[in-house]
Amino acid sequence: MPIMRLPAFFSRSLLVTLLSAALMTFSFSGCATMKSWFGMEEGEETQLPADSLAVKGMDAYDVGNYHEAAKHFTALLDHYPFSPQAMLAELKGADCHYFMGDYAEALVLYQKFEEQHPSNEAVPYVMYQIAMCNYQLIDTIDRDTSGATKSIRDFTKLIKAFPQSPYIDEAKARIKAANEFLVNHEYLVVEFYLRTDKDLEAKTRLKYLIKTFPDASITPQAKALLAKIESGEKLGFNLSSWFSNLTELPDWHLFSSEKPAQQTHPAK
Repeated sequence: MPIMRLPAFFSRSLLVTLLSAALMTFSFSGCATMKSWFGMEEGEETQLPADSLAVKGMDAYDVGNYHEAAKHFTALLDHYPFSPQAMLAELKGADCHYFMGDYAEALVLYQKFEEQHPSNEAVPYVMYQIAMCNYQLIDTIDRDTSGATKSIRDFTKLIKAFPQSPYIDEAKARIKAANEFLVNHEYLVVEFYLRTDKDLEAKTRLKYLIKTFPDASITPQAKALLAKIESGEKLGFNLSSWFSNLTELPDWHLFSSEKPAQQTHPAK
């Protein structure tokens, strides 16, 4: 998978700006100490300030220590939810869960970010990541297909909302891959019908597949199988050969006009 194209506005330069703003705030506070600023009594255990948590979180994130980074971003949001660094922590916290493979939790965090910051310039990236979470949740071909269906829905939403987004080519390619997955699932159902001597249902399913997905990779094979069934030929021990090459989830690069970039994060 190509490198995740994280939005430039959440780069180190933004972090430096946020930290500078925080330091200026403290400089204008006169002789106020860190403890008095945060309303802490003498003897209380001090919390790291928001800028320190952000720096520690980014340092861990940059070296791929997502678990440690997530801890710092969570602490930042827990103690300083209205700080200038909070939005950075929200987005990077979601990214951490995504790269740790916790796609369900990442999905919730990305959706929350989109709901709370609908006009933020990071929204195209967030929408892309929402679709990717569902894409990563695609199950095996013989089981739940909701991951594929939802990812197609979310990638399509991104394409319509931000047609000039840098994620469009990849979104379109992943839509095609997810569609191929759904078509292969339909084709697999035909095998079940044939194994249970339900030839009529098998033919109906094949006709639906051929009509609905005429350009799918499996369609020529589906046409050949339909012709065999309609001729009355019994497939017998050859039945398995008609379903042996089904792809769980085709490589989306097969449908992309872009060449794969170097991968730096673990993902499909």
